[in-house]
Amino acid sequence: MNIREVIQTLDQMQSDGIVGRCAIGGAVAATFYLEPFATLDVDIFVSMKPEPGSLLLSLEPIFAYLEGRGCTIEGEYVIIGGWPVQFLPPTGALVEEALADSVEMNVEGLSVRVFTAEHLAAIALETGRAKDKSRLLQFVESGRIDGNEFGNILSRHGLVEKWERFSQQFLSDS
Repeated sequence: MNIREVIQTLDQMQSDGIVGRCAIGGAVAATFYLEPFATLDVDIFVSMKPEPGSLLLSLEPIFAYLEGRGCTIEGEYVIIGGWPVQFLPPTGALVEEALADSVEMNVEGLSVRVFTAEHLAAIALETGRAKDKSRLLQFVESGRIDGNEFGNILSRHGLVEKWERFSQQFLSDS
């Protein structure tokens, strides 16, 4: 699978005005900060606006654009460079902030925006699935998150109590 092709496609989509600000989130983004681990897809978060006269967001313009360039659609995924890619709108204030505060990373000489480690950790805490808790532990143990920034994000998004429960359950010596 070729992440370079995914990044080049994103760049072209932005140049052609198909998507606005976008960034890699999810498991692939976490590999920029943590040891690599298996993942099935690339999550691309895109800032989207409803079509004029509609209240609903539609991924149809993205799908049509990519199909016109030879990509295939499989369910909610677009296959780009062998990767199943899922285009996602921000699902709430935390993910909107993660998209706005994403940072540029270099992949094989190409620039791509990626969620920060602190936002990825906060999203994992908010989501709370077993795999998210495991990833959050990896972030904590790796020392890759800035504690002050992480704490600020948790405060802004009402996650302090959830963090305290998580810490008691997984980080406490007693």
